[in-house]
Amino acid sequence: MRLDGKVAIVSGGGTGIGAATARLFAHEGARVVVTGRRPGPIGAVAEEIGGVAVAGDAADPAHARASVEAAERSFGGLDILVANAGTGFGGTAAEADDETWERTLAVNLSGPLRLVRAGLPSLLRRGAGSIVLMSSVSALVGATGSAAYTASKAALLGLTRSLAVDYGPRRIRTNALCPGWVETPMADDDMDELASARGVSRAEAYLIATGRVPLGRPATVEEIAACCLFLASDESSIVNGAILVADGGATAVDVGSLAFDDDPP
Repeated sequence: MRLDGKVAIVSGGGTGIGAATARLFAHEGARVVVTGRRPGPIGAVAEEIGGVAVAGDAADPAHARASVEAAERSFGGLDILVANAGTGFGGTAAEADDETWERTLAVNLSGPLRLVRAGLPSLLRRGAGSIVLMSSVSALVGATGSAAYTASKAALLGLTRSLAVDYGPRRIRTNALCPGWVETPMADDDMDELASARGVSRAEAYLIATGRVPLGRPATVEEIAACCLFLASDESSIVNGAILVADGGATAVDVGSLAFDDDPP
């Protein structure tokens, strides 16, 4: 088992990528603290995997401290931290009001920072550790009407590099994961909006959204969890400050060449 004896915190672990990651980590031998806003979903995941649930707001410094304390109290320390909790609000820079902007940054950027800051003493006491920050392809390419989300996910890449440089010498590795479209409850909401506009099903909307992606489909949560496992495990022991893009090849596409595609999807 690739995480045998390790202790992990997975934020946003009640559904989607976080739940899949918590399950996979437990399957690979880790003891997992599952955090999130809703007690019901995180409690169900924790019970299923023999973990511990800690409910709270990802933007709350007290919640970050409580999550780390739960890992230490229940399992004796901390080895892996996956900052997966996130939120998304639409709107251009002109449309995003201060409340929307600040809430997005609080959850998507300050939340991971606070969780890392709370967890660093425990990681350092172990003498080694792995931090995975869940960013997005939105950090690498721009999407319309997504100013706050795009800015927050791009800033996570800078935080990743800063942590890698500052704590790599002390054997704490930090890497970012950038998924494209993934079949999650959050993405389902976007697909339902597209489906309604196009008069198609949710499944068909996913295929429309990924029609120009070389692999031609969205990721599953299990596929993204497998990427988290790689970054968390010793299999990536030389990987630090990296950005792992898991988007089916979407960001490899030269959009200017699509007009010359002889066989468009």
